[in-house]
Amino acid sequence: MSNLMRIKEFQNNLCIWYFAHGRDLPWRHTADPYSIWVSEIMLQQTQVDTVKSYYISFLEKLPDIKSLADVDEDSLFKLWEGLGYYRRVRNMQEAARQIMDDYNGVFPEHYKDIIQLKGIGPYTASAISSIAFSQEKGVVDGNTLRILSRIYNRQDNIALDKTKKAYQILMDELIKGSSPSYFNQAMMDLGALICTPKKTNCEHCPVQSLCEAKAAGTEALLPVNIKNNSKTDLYYITAILKKDNKYLLIKNKEGLLENLYAFVQYEVESPISFEEAFYENYGVPVRLTEYCKEIKHVFSHRVWHMNVYIGEITDSGTELDDYLYSEDEIADLPVSTAHRKVYNLR
Repeated sequence: MSNLMRIKEFQNNLCIWYFAHGRDLPWRHTADPYSIWVSEIMLQQTQVDTVKSYYISFLEKLPDIKSLADVDEDSLFKLWEGLGYYRRVRNMQEAARQIMDDYNGVFPEHYKDIIQLKGIGPYTASAISSIAFSQEKGVVDGNTLRILSRIYNRQDNIALDKTKKAYQILMDELIKGSSPSYFNQAMMDLGALICTPKKTNCEHCPVQSLCEAKAAGTEALLPVNIKNNSKTDLYYITAILKKDNKYLLIKNKEGLLENLYAFVQYEVESPISFEEAFYENYGVPVRLTEYCKEIKHVFSHRVWHMNVYIGEITDSGTELDDYLYSEDEIADLPVSTAHRKVYNLR
């Protein structure tokens, strides 16, 4: 069988399967590039089932590029609360402002322009350009990397950038002459439903007859995915500080949780050290009165071990009044997931 015939058979079998078994997801009922962009950014590092409700709520509040560009920071982060990786939504707002300034508020159509937007890499640019604008750009993510490694029985380490670049060429070849939107979404679903990481469902795979790994009996060994996945462990004392039935939260100005509200925490070894560090920073005395528990929160490259204490602000002055919030006020603030866990211990 010629390579062209093989590609055509792959496309046909895949798309027929997709029309019968593809997932019904809310962002698949539109070709609007803004909506597709929102879904693709949310789906980075987040499970599909989690994204569904966030996607609907986000578009209800921010239905277009202009509303995203104009929304105030706290409201934006509140909409994203619980999704994590808040840099994603910060970049989205910057990109929305780029579009307003450089494209008169109209989402750019071409891959070369889309990939220049803040926070958009090759995968997201390919997804938007193919689904919204029917351009023949194959998406390369964990699902498609895994499928290609098995279809072609390749031993490349998919964690490496050079492998992703090589597989981009394969994807761009496979998508030619197909419906780009259906093809890419079918590949995503094939990886999510059939050609899964730990247990392949080869008997139900629409392209099993073309799978070289299946023929060689190596499908369970692939893909090769060797990551340098070292994480840094950080140990904090985190304090739920209270005064007059209000809680002290500080808006982070920089770092991992930039622009989100959080309880005060320090890398110190004892409650007394925390009290000293707090006084040095804010000039106000506090007293930690009770130990709660340790909360472990895992980020992509670090692990926070937060030893949570209850405490009180003992000074009667007003220096920290602007940072004190009632329970009702906290409900409307964008608080990081890690510190929501802390808040729930109060």
